Order: sequence, then C-alpha cells, then structure tokens
Amino acid sequence: MIYFVLSVFFAILLLVNFRMHAKFGVDTSLTILLNYPICFLTGWAVQPNALPFHWPDMPYSMGMLALGLGFVVTFLLTGFSTQKNGMATTSLANNISLVIPVLFNLLIWNRGGATWTWQIIVGLLLAFGAIYFCSPQIEGKGQNKSLTALLLVFVGYGITNTAFNFLNAEVATEAGGTIPFMLMIVAGAIGASVLELIRGTILGKFTWNKASVIAALPLGLPNFFSFYFLLKTLDYFGNNGAIVLPIFNIGVIVGSTAVAYLFFKEKISGRQSIGISLGCIAIVLLLL
Repeated sequence: MIYFVLSVFFAILLLVNFRMHAKFGVDTSLTILLNYPICFLTGWAVQPNALPFHWPDMPYSMGMLALGLGFVVTFLLTGFSTQKNGMATTSLANNISLVIPVLFNLLIWNRGGATWTWQIIVGLLLAFGAIYFCSPQIEGKGQNKSLTALLLVFVGYGITNTAFNFLNAEVATEAGGTIPFMLMIVAGAIGASVLELIRGTILGKFTWNKASVIAALPLGLPNFFSFYFLLKTLDYFGNNGAIVLPIFNIGVIVGSTAVAYLFFKEKISGRQSIGISLGCIAIVLLLL
C-alpha cells in the first residue's frame, strides 16, 4: 500500500510544481527541459548497474528514443495547461487519456482477449463527456489557446502511454528490466531537451535565472519516483492493471482537485464537478 500512496503523492507533486512556478518566477518550459538529467541521475542512483545499456534491435531502440521526445512534448503541454487551466482539469485530461490505449487495444492489438463490452462503450462516452464538462469556460482571446492545451494534453498522453505500453511489453525484458528501460527513454528525452534548449536559447525563448535552474531538482525527483512507485505497486499486485490503474488515476484526480482547492484556492464549478465525477466513473468502467 505504501508504494501506491507514494505513486499518487509524487504524481500530484508534479502538478504542484507547475502550479508554484509562476509564484517564484520560474520559466516552466526551461525547468521541464532541465529536469530530465535529474530524472536520469535519480534512476541511475536507484539502480547503478542499469549502465551500460543493452539496447534492443534498431527499430525498438529508435522507438524508445522517439518516445522520450514524446514525453518532453507532453510534459511541456502539461506545464502550460496547469498554469492556464488549473490542476484539476489538467489532471483529469491527463488521466482520462487512457481511452486512447483502450481503443488502440480494442481496434488494433486485440490483446488479452479485449472485446467491446457495455462497460467499454459507456466508459468511452463518459470519458469524452468528462473532457467536455471539465473544459474551462474562459472568455476572451485566451479561450482557444487554453482549450487547445487541454485537448493536446489528452491526446499527447494517450499516444505516449499507448507507445509505452507496447514497447514495455515488447522490449523491457530485453533492455534489462524496468529501470534500464525507463532510463533509455529518458536518454531520448535528454537528447530532445538539449536540442530545444540550444534552439530556444538562440531565439531568446527562455528566461535563464537561478529559480528556473534550481526548480529542475524538485521536478525531476517526483517525475522519476511517481512512475517508479507505480511500477512497484503493479509488481505487488502481480501486474494486475485492472486493479491498480483505476485506483491510481482516481487517486490523482481526486487528490489534485483537493490540493488545488485547499492550497491554491482554485474554484471548482458545478460543471467541472460533473466532469470530474464522470471521469472517475469512466476510468472504473474502462478498466473493470
């Protein structure tokens, strides 16, 4: 149980980091790009023998590096959306994105005897309803930008989670286990981050200051441990995602909503409350 509690805690802590950046003058995009070396060093400290890597065949290796790039993009979108839309709605968009791997499994993979059931159909309908009700109603010029960010978080995490599930099933063992597999993906994220840091610095996109650099540490640690402890929880339950994942997603949604309300005074409208409720029900139905 302690692994589960820690996985939810660190996942919420990621969103709290983003929420605090504006207060301390942190350039969120810069901090996100700098957090990946911290994430890598944290994983290496947990399992020093993860290096040197034993890369799988070229197509899979390239896929893992590309997935690292995908994580950078979705993480940047999450930071932007958290600041624009708040913790609660961004958290829901992130967690409800599991409809995409569910659809991919049903329509393409067809693994584990997956079939269309009334739970799947109702769950998908409720999931899209949740996104609609949780979408913030923002007046003025910023409306389209904020709603687009929320949608991109949903799509981005859905695609990266689908790719991760596939690669994990195919090559994690060949790569040497969970942490080496994670670090290979993070290596791809570091490569993408370095290129973006060079490009953004030349174009003057980043605010290089002490706060933004230091903030990479409290972001990189929970970034690694949220995922690490989720995997430990799955191991404890015999990799039974049908039990662990719904509870994890609901824990993050409810926990982040509570933190947003209690510590950041984010107002949760009746419309958004409906969306959060629908999202929790959808997650349960999709993973029954």
